Amino acid sequence: MLKEAGYTVRRDPKDLHVVDQAHNIEFFYLRPRDIATYVGSGSLDVGFTGLDLLLDSRSKAVSVADLGFGGSTFRFAGPVGKFSQLSDLSGKRVATAYPHLVEDFLKNQDIKVELVQLDGAVEVAVQLGVADAVADVVSTGNTLRQAGLEIFGPVILQSSAQLIVAPGNQDEHTQLLRRMQGVLVAREYVIFDYDCPTGLVDQASAITPGIESPTISPLRDADWVAVRALVKTSEINAKMDKLYELGARAILVSAIHAARI
Repeated sequence: MLKEAGYTVRRDPKDLHVVDQAHNIEFFYLRPRDIATYVGSGSLDVGFTGLDLLLDSRSKAVSVADLGFGGSTFRFAGPVGKFSQLSDLSGKRVATAYPHLVEDFLKNQDIKVELVQLDGAVEVAVQLGVADAVADVVSTGNTLRQAGLEIFGPVILQSSAQLIVAPGNQDEHTQLLRRMQGVLVAREYVIFDYDCPTGLVDQASAITPGIESPTISPLRDADWVAVRALVKTSEINAKMDKLYELGARAILVSAIHAARI
């Protein structure tokens, strides 16, 4: 994404430091878990990390934007039939790789547990007798089911990638965020161009409303106009079908390489 945003990025995955002289920026490639700590201390001005890691670090870093990717869901899980509600965890051992995140959540629920911190393979903690339940990232739940566990209780956290800044540096991120959002828009949208009978413009515009409004341009034939609008990539074929059935013609789709919305 940084490369698509026009920045210099590392060529070798082993490189931990890259200088982008054109933009007067230094990039450091760090463990996601450590990024919030570096930014929170002021050692770095801006960083990318997950909301889960930011909260678990208890860093002073501030999230200024949700970037909408890298999503994950945190849930509690335990042996089948043993737990049905959150209060059942009281006094039990809970294994997790995110102890501060889970501790803060349970504290807000006034539930006290014994937290067991693990770095990975949390789902086997119950089977090995280390914990009574676990708190972990859940996608399909297949991994937990294979370990003989079932999900229970409320969602602990819905996490995704965040742009975070050091305390007092809220203005450092403006251009970077604008460029990253431009990349996200370019990935999510395409440009629709088509010819439409003048009498059907309102109906066509309802199909492709764009961001603010579609662009309508006159053609040599006064009975037709040219329409341009942004459309979500996931809706390309459905929109094309509707426009063609309505009476639009010469429907063309173009990719976006960069954008500012």
